[in-house]
Amino acid sequence: MTVRAKFKVVSITRTMGSRVKKDAAGNPVKNARGYEEHEPCEMWTIRMQPVYGNGDPNHENTKFWQASPGGSLELNCVNAEAVKQFELDREMYLDFTLAPAA
Repeated sequence: MTVRAKFKVVSITRTMGSRVKKDAAGNPVKNARGYEEHEPCEMWTIRMQPVYGNGDPNHENTKFWQASPGGSLELNCVNAEAVKQFELDREMYLDFTLAPAA
């Protein structure tokens, strides 16, 4: 079963974060104790909220708002290419599908 929600991007902020350091082949670099090394990188925090109704009972956003009138979603992302998909005020569908337990 899939549940679909509709959210709007309300903010995108840029900060310093970290990610696992990789060698030339793309493998994680490990220190002498066997732990993965990390390196500083740019990180974007994308905040989203459910769309809100606009008074038109037939409008798609009103129907989504009636099902989920509140909430928030926050993503921290260190993948610059992925961040390009998010723009302020852009509305996006989010599909929730059950995943197998890890």
